[in-house]
Amino acid sequence: MGLLLSGCSNTPKDVTAAWTPEKIYAEARDEANSGAWDKAIGYYEKLEGRAAGTVLAQQAQIDKAFAQYKTGDKIQAIATLDRFIRLHPASPALDYALYLKGLVNFNDNLGLFSFLTQQDLSERDQMAAKASYEAFKELTSRFPDSKYSPEARQRMMYIVNALASYEVHVARYYASRGAHVAAVNRAQQAISEYPGVPAVEEALAILVSSYDALGMSTLRDDAKRVLEKNHPQSTILKAGGVKKTSPWWRLW
Repeated sequence: MGLLLSGCSNTPKDVTAAWTPEKIYAEARDEANSGAWDKAIGYYEKLEGRAAGTVLAQQAQIDKAFAQYKTGDKIQAIATLDRFIRLHPASPALDYALYLKGLVNFNDNLGLFSFLTQQDLSERDQMAAKASYEAFKELTSRFPDSKYSPEARQRMMYIVNALASYEVHVARYYASRGAHVAAVNRAQQAISEYPGVPAVEEALAILVSSYDALGMSTLRDDAKRVLEKNHPQSTILKAGGVKKTSPWWRLW
């Protein structure tokens, strides 16, 4: 009996037990503002249960997703946002939830300034990029006048360029190893799926060199005419093969 009583006495006390939902939210915001994201998440979760069904609980859920994103727990952040979107389809914060979902997937590998690391973004895994694009696309389609839509459109443009550059990167890899049929397929994919983006210039150049290597002179000449027509000042084609271009964002 003594051990039982001792165990009970050590049960952590819920300091929020007598707090109003408003106080819990205020404390959560204070912790978030100071960068104590884990503590903020705990308060937001308390508030979700304590004020279930209220606008404040919805706000807590959105804020929790942002806090999870800031801690680097992107999987949980997406799960929280998906739950919010599913449960609150008429929420006035739905546009922000979609924006945040896109932002979470628009991760450090796709950050607007990560070119400072000298790493080619297009050479990395593209799953997050595609998920980010879809979230931003839904935002801009459903809420074209949202204050978050202009930035979402800019990020969508970036993602499209990155995805096209990825296809060209793969095509370049195949071409450099003599797998010219595979190079042609990936270059054509970049051209057909992402027309008009900077990476198409190199995709056309890869077609020219790969068709030439395959002895397909008619297709080579067709691709070269398209390249010269759309990029008359192109310097990509070099004697002996295709020269890798600078990342597309450096063309801005």
